[in-house]
Amino acid sequence: MGKLLAIDGLNIVRRIYEANPEPDSPEKAETTLRFSLSAFQKLRQEHNPTHILAAFDYGGKTWRHALYEKYREFRAPMPAELRLSLARLFSELERCPIKVLNIPQVEADDVIGTAIIRWLAERRGEAIIASTDKDLHVLIAQGAVVWDHFKNEWHDSIWVQKKFGVRPDQLADLLSLTGDPTDGIPGVTKIGIKTAARLLQAYGTIDGIMAGAGILKNTVGENLRKDAKILALSRQLVALKSDVQLGVTWKMLAV
Repeated sequence: MGKLLAIDGLNIVRRIYEANPEPDSPEKAETTLRFSLSAFQKLRQEHNPTHILAAFDYGGKTWRHALYEKYREFRAPMPAELRLSLARLFSELERCPIKVLNIPQVEADDVIGTAIIRWLAERRGEAIIASTDKDLHVLIAQGAVVWDHFKNEWHDSIWVQKKFGVRPDQLADLLSLTGDPTDGIPGVTKIGIKTAARLLQAYGTIDGIMAGAGILKNTVGENLRKDAKILALSRQLVALKSDVQLGVTWKMLAV
């Protein structure tokens, strides 16, 4: 059986860049490039995949911006020095070889989601995601596992339940309820992780929660009813695409 390793590229690069306390500069970007390349190579050596890809955000507007113009409105832009160094990093990764995928109008999460779901649906073997992004942990419900490169730890169903209080198949609903200020996903007013988890434990899904929202005679019920349309939008924004045209074959991703 095979083993697919899907690396969340910018998750690695940005974490390394931001761990360096030095001010933005070409030298800092150069150091980040060097350490990032080493991290990618280490991931390949540690996990010994049969197939590998590194997904990066293309940049610019995506399908989520078309749904919600305030999406990622307050996210700080990538430092110019780092952005300019990415093309060289891509070239170095291709030499490894690690196939780089960055596709217009979709995010790296959508690329990874599409690749992982197809791989597992075709029963090709194991699927590993290298990332610390909570959004990608929903793919654990499909049979993937997540590797945190920075903590050297595996994230599986048990990890998700301990961290968020819900099963992986409920994680997207939890993130829709809470929203995400980093990405500008609104969520429901005054519903945090603990409240969202409690609701999902009781009702199972957002649909179940909303079906019972009418009998909740408290602030939570009031906010759920008031923010029903916002919640529906948040669900769309949180959902990973599984139909991205990747432009590659499994043979092209083979190590």
